Amino acid sequence: MADPLHGKTLEMIVTELVEHYGWERLGEMITIRCFTHDPSIKSSLNFLRKTPWARTKVESLYLYMLNHK
Repeated sequence: MADPLHGKTLEMIVTELVEHYGWERLGEMITIRCFTHDPSIKSSLNFLRKTPWARTKVESLYLYMLNHK
């Protein structure tokens, strides 16, 4: 089976999660400041690119979302 993350940029993943869940729900599911306090795609990408554990959580949630659409 192909990797569903292949070819997806972090920006695409975050954008799709925000479109699906909204910032408030996303911040409840993954409690990181860039999702809960004045969230934006840009601030989230800056944080996630520097924070491997948070990026892993975002990617895991994205895979979960894809499997439950």
